[in-house]
Amino acid sequence: MKKLSTITICFFALIFLSAAIAGIQLEERLLLDKKVALKIPEGFEIMQEEMLKLKYPAERRPTLVYTNSTGGINVALNLTANKASQELMAAYEENFRQTFTKLYPSAKGMKSGVEVVNGRKVGFIELVTPAIDTEIYNLIFFTDVNGQLLLCTFNCTIKDQIAWQPIAKEIMSSLKVL
Repeated sequence: MKKLSTITICFFALIFLSAAIAGIQLEERLLLDKKVALKIPEGFEIMQEEMLKLKYPAERRPTLVYTNSTGGINVALNLTANKASQELMAAYEENFRQTFTKLYPSAKGMKSGVEVVNGRKVGFIELVTPAIDTEIYNLIFFTDVNGQLLLCTFNCTIKDQIAWQPIAKEIMSSLKVL
């Protein structure tokens, strides 16, 4: 047990050290009518409508997307109409894992699970998916908010994954339902 605590402390220290080395600062923002708090990288702005329409098909467009100046690194949130509860997080994780496995049979490094984040069950799927001219690192995490499913996605190109993967995990670990 003591060894597990030491490993956990080292893991989080590494995440925060990686953020400091990369010079990436996160700031907590209240989002979705103050239902959610999430750390977003400083300097990220809400994605403009024109870029949103290009990057996301209408039927799968997120509620809110924060992006860097190039539009290449994104944090998206989507409060869906799907019913959700803490008890359903494991079922959603299984469903998403199966869906992504079928949708992206060539995906690399898929990991999934359910963790407790700030006292709430949060499911996640982490994988690298193919795109037209590159590969995309994705960390999708989800929980329930007032009986609805909240989907959050961090994505960047594979060339940015080493610098941004620890940041993506820190963003996920900052999720709070208010």
